[in-house]
Amino acid sequence: MSEFVPASRVSRIKSSPSVAAAARVRELKAEGRSILDLTVGEPDFDTPEHIKAAAVEAITAGETKYTSVTGTPALQKAILQTLELNTGLHYSANEITIGGGAKQVIFTAFMASLDDGDEVIIPAPYWVSYPDMVLANDGRPMIVPCGEDSGFKLTPDALRTAITDRTKWLILNTPSNPTGAVYSRAELRALADVLAGFPHVFVLTDEIYDQIYFGAGKLTGLVEAAPELKDRVLVVNGVSKAYAMTGWRLGYGAGPAGLIGAMNKLQSQISSCPSSVSQAAAAAALSGDQSFIRTSGEVYRSRRDAAVAGLNAISGLSCSTPEGAFYAYVNCGGVLGKTTPDGSVIRDDQDFVLYLLDLASVAAIPGSAYGLGPYFRISYATSLAVIEEAVAAIDKAVQALS
Repeated sequence: MSEFVPASRVSRIKSSPSVAAAARVRELKAEGRSILDLTVGEPDFDTPEHIKAAAVEAITAGETKYTSVTGTPALQKAILQTLELNTGLHYSANEITIGGGAKQVIFTAFMASLDDGDEVIIPAPYWVSYPDMVLANDGRPMIVPCGEDSGFKLTPDALRTAITDRTKWLILNTPSNPTGAVYSRAELRALADVLAGFPHVFVLTDEIYDQIYFGAGKLTGLVEAAPELKDRVLVVNGVSKAYAMTGWRLGYGAGPAGLIGAMNKLQSQISSCPSSVSQAAAAAALSGDQSFIRTSGEVYRSRRDAAVAGLNAISGLSCSTPEGAFYAYVNCGGVLGKTTPDGSVIRDDQDFVLYLLDLASVAAIPGSAYGLGPYFRISYATSLAVIEEAVAAIDKAVQALS
């Protein structure tokens, strides 16, 4: 019997740690364990009714056929209007691409642009998929640690040091998964000043959480802060997080026409087009009533405040206040070296997260999965009751250490 041997690109990457953590939680629940799940980066709200209604209307009207690779006219219009509102810049239809989620858009961008050995600068902590997406497409992830002392953000000096002749991309994720950190206009402007000296470097700005922002006014993106970089920036966004539409799988990107053309050529061979029904729903989300964003944002804020206050009250843990998204990145350095009730030593954040799952039935994700320890990530895209119960369970587990 022949044995299947996967392509080398498969052996270069690992499965998503966040997906694996969620799968483990499902397994434990199936076994009868009651788990306080803080792993899932997914809104616990239902998709707003007017968005669901638009999808039903599309189905009833027979809008269930192939669409253009670049999407329906209604969705194109909604995306272009959203981009102009968010960035202050005009984009044309040949400068946008639509995919099955922002994740696919990012992957396709790397597929369209990376040759063997091209380098991609990835500030850490990073979203778990960035390095593996780069590796899968023959690139080299260049990880730049960005500690808590810099607000988990890339500094101009660190960026300048990381750039080489092989650098193809810099990834900026703001608001950040996993830290909730947000780059200010001044910080983006300072990074843009460095990039001005390296015209061969493109920037992928992952702004999927841009509508979940706790600061005053509207969040600033890179192309708004530095419009002269527009022809070197791929802005990636979607409807998953802001509109509680993770399962609809609809994301989009905006960037230079040459890059977008290459991405759309690949898209034509990958899946022809995104779901026509999801496109109708996304058009309604982007162009319709935006009150859901405001109301859900206030709920996230109250959950954030409760989680941060509770975690900071636990001896050995500390947590900076996230400015956006729905994650907190918790420093657990104060519990390393301590001993569990069964005699095991907490050596790193992985040990601590496993200890929380075993003793406290609290599921979180270790910071090592995001490239920077000793931390763990929690998601507060869950009920306040679950958050408060989980924080109390974590406190009890930490007190049990010696």
